[in-house]
Amino acid sequence: MTNASRELPVVATVSGPVRGRTVETSTGKTVAAFLGIPYAAPPVGPLAVAAPQPPEPWTQVRDAGEYGPAAPQVGYPEPTASILENVVAPGDDYLNVNVWTPDPTAEALPVLVWIHGGAFTRGANRIGIYAGDTFARDGLVFVGVNYRLGAPGFASLDGAPENRGLLDQIAALEWVRDNVSAFGGDPSQVTVMGESAGAMSVLSLLSSPRAAGLFQRAICESGNGVAVASVDDARRVTERTSEVLGVAPTAQAWSDVPTETLLGAQTDVALELALTPDPAVWGETVIHAGLGVMSFLPVIDGDVLPAAPVDSIAAGAGSGVALLAGWNADEFHFFLAPTGLVAAVDAPTAKAVLARSGATTDRFDALVAGGETAGDALAAELTRNGFSDPTRAVADARPDDRTHLYEFGRHSPVMGIRAGHAVEIPYVFDHVDDAHALVGPDPDRALAARMHAAWTSFAMTGDPGWDRYRTGDAPHLFT
Repeated sequence: MTNASRELPVVATVSGPVRGRTVETSTGKTVAAFLGIPYAAPPVGPLAVAAPQPPEPWTQVRDAGEYGPAAPQVGYPEPTASILENVVAPGDDYLNVNVWTPDPTAEALPVLVWIHGGAFTRGANRIGIYAGDTFARDGLVFVGVNYRLGAPGFASLDGAPENRGLLDQIAALEWVRDNVSAFGGDPSQVTVMGESAGAMSVLSLLSSPRAAGLFQRAICESGNGVAVASVDDARRVTERTSEVLGVAPTAQAWSDVPTETLLGAQTDVALELALTPDPAVWGETVIHAGLGVMSFLPVIDGDVLPAAPVDSIAAGAGSGVALLAGWNADEFHFFLAPTGLVAAVDAPTAKAVLARSGATTDRFDALVAGGETAGDALAAELTRNGFSDPTRAVADARPDDRTHLYEFGRHSPVMGIRAGHAVEIPYVFDHVDDAHALVGPDPDRALAARMHAAWTSFAMTGDPGWDRYRTGDAPHLFT
């Protein structure tokens, strides 16, 4: 960067000028951050459950030196809250992006767009380990996206478009297309990346005709291509939420509900579903696609999502888009170990959980016979059914396209979570020293350097450094 750009950089977006700030990275390199830039109008009042609309333009320079609001949400309960950061930051203007760039005066730099996870009900682009300074340090323009969560983003309502959260993500990608060159990026070299619900979103976008052409590469960390609900089953969740609210299941009625009231009802319904995951009540697609914990999901609507992503991909959707996809070896230890369930569950209970999720128990029996505890075998089978097998299914569905598979196996010593869900994120971002609550006090910094370099290389070239996947191949291991 030039000395002039070190002052306070100003960039002209299509909506108006923004002033960012400079940030010195851990290596001493200076990058620029432009934070909390609105890509859509605040989704409040009549727009609460409408399709995203353009933001109101501005003419004066807008301060973009601090993070903006996050989507309305309820913080994680313990013990998850002590492991994984969650930011509750109220404000109407939460459909915003954070942009990190090596130099806003550069030209044609590759772009990496991050879609956060959080079971479609939590998360934000402003969480510390999601800071894009490390990717900017290494030559990418990094864009972190907020989108509508929970009921505002995904409830199926009369009078409202389906998949508003996905429509928000598409609007953010359109914002990138129209604006990223002003930050030094190349709109023809965009990689979209997500983890968990963010990865499920990425595969939804890969399969969606509405997102075609908005990105050229995709990264899917701990996701799957089956986390979608039918409209009929999604309406069951909406109707139950409306009963709790005491209003009609319509866009007009929901638009008048205060945010805190809606969040309370959403939380109550999610707890009901978790405690009594009966497909006869909630529908097969919600129970099985939601893994028993997600009440609001993307919906097969024939427009944004013509079918389950894996089926659309098998039919040719996303052809030509390079894909990096993988899972963590012990995904479900994150969910089950900190609460003591891994240690406490017995074999009959574990088998009942698997049967309820639609899984067979033959492999569970083999793992227990081989010396695994019932809890470890349950976590392994839930990981296989929810993450590794469906990710392989996506790779197998696109044999003629470039796909690279990985498995993350580095154990965290925290609360028995091992290589659990989300543990890879600070390694990918090279922010392990900002995530000791998740990765432990002595993270493997060399592994972080390798993973971060692989992700950076993929975003730049489509090649993370190992062979493309062929059916039956083992994934590339990070341990």
